[in-house]
Formats: sequence, C-alpha cells, structure tokens
Amino acid sequence: MARRKKTDSGEAGAGWLTTYADMVTLMLCFFAILFNPDETTQAQMEQIATSMRTGGIGALAGGLTLSSGRSADLGNTIMALPSMERGRNLGTALRRAVSVFSPEIRSNKVRVTHDERGLVITLASDAFFNPASARINIEATRDILLRLGTYMASEELRGRRFRIEGHTDAVDVDPDGPWEDNWQLSTERSRSVLRYLSEIGIDERRFQIAGFADTMPISTNETPEGRANNRRVDIIIIDDGHL
Repeated sequence: MARRKKTDSGEAGAGWLTTYADMVTLMLCFFAILFNPDETTQAQMEQIATSMRTGGIGALAGGLTLSSGRSADLGNTIMALPSMERGRNLGTALRRAVSVFSPEIRSNKVRVTHDERGLVITLASDAFFNPASARINIEATRDILLRLGTYMASEELRGRRFRIEGHTDAVDVDPDGPWEDNWQLSTERSRSVLRYLSEIGIDERRFQIAGFADTMPISTNETPEGRANNRRVDIIIIDDGHL
C-alpha cells in the first residue's frame, strides 16, 4: 500500500490574500481620488491615511472603512464625476494637438503642454513676429495659424473657452520704438493672434487675452536661448476649473 504523504504543517495558509486584496483596493481608491482631489474632502483623506497606517481595512487590522453613501446610491461615484470626463476630453485634445503641430514641435516653433490652467499651445514669438513687432508674420506662419484655427473650431473643443497670453523677455523695449514697455508689447501680440483667429471664424467671445511682459519666464533671461524661450504667446484651452 502506498504511503500517504504527510501534510506539511508549516505550509502557509491563504489568509494573506484577503489582506493583500484589501490593500490593493485601498491603493486603487487612493490614486483614483488623487486623480481629482478637488472632489475629495479633508475628512476622507484623513480616513484613507489612517487606514493605510493601520495596515489594512476594517476589522482585519482595525482600520477605518470608506463605505458607500447616498451619493453612490444615486450613481454619483468617483468614476461618474463630470471632471473625470473633462479630463479625458482634454487628454484627447492634447494628443490631437501634438499630431496637428508635429512638424512645428520638432522645429521648436510650437510647444504643446498641459498644466493647471488647461491645454497650452505655445507659439515661439520669434517665429511668428518680427523683433519688437506685434504684427504677425503671416507670410511665414499662415499655414500654422490656419491649422490652429481648424483645431480650435473642432467638435471636441466645442463650448471650450480660450485665453491668449503674451510674454516677453526681460530686455527693455527701445525708448524710440512704438511701445511704452513690455507690458504693451506682450498685450498687443495677444491681440494680434486674437484678431487673426477671429478673422478666420473663431468666435472672439470665447476668448480672454492678457499680457504678462517678462513676469512669467520659463527660462533664464541671462542667455540668448533663454530669452528666446521666454518670448512667446500661449494659447490656453481653459480647464473648466480655471474659468
């Protein structure tokens, strides 16, 4: 008769899987909330932090649980929040902008980024304006601006609002030139871009404009390359939270 193998009394049980699953669930909730912290209360964040410090959820480790309330019963879960949908839409708009302006991104005439304001399309001033001028060099940039207008009029941006922000370097304007200071130059460049976009059919009521002179540099003003980076016009597709 074959001998029955002895059961290894030291074999680990499967109880750890429950604790592991709880921790994975907790981490998922944590990062989902971080995705849109504006919708999260301080009390909820403290509950999550306490649960993580205790090493688990609920009775398994003495932590606190986050149970569904009346809002969840009505379908108002974190995955159904409107801001999540807005974020996905801007993500699609970002990918499309990178595709539309791919040649100009490679040649450093255009940059496409995203920050707390929304989706930012940056036009290098040296490529669009002559030095110390607010007149757009249409002959050299018409194709880019037409693509920009088509992009801004697209269905995926319908209902969005835009802001045009002009920026200069820290070099003072020529006192004998047409501008009183860099504030005026940066604002006039914003107005020039607005005028062109409105002329090709974008409703100017969807726009805000601003001029920031040299107060918001993105590079050093100590080198020619840095000053060139600072001379720019930002076209912002505004996130709904920053209207």
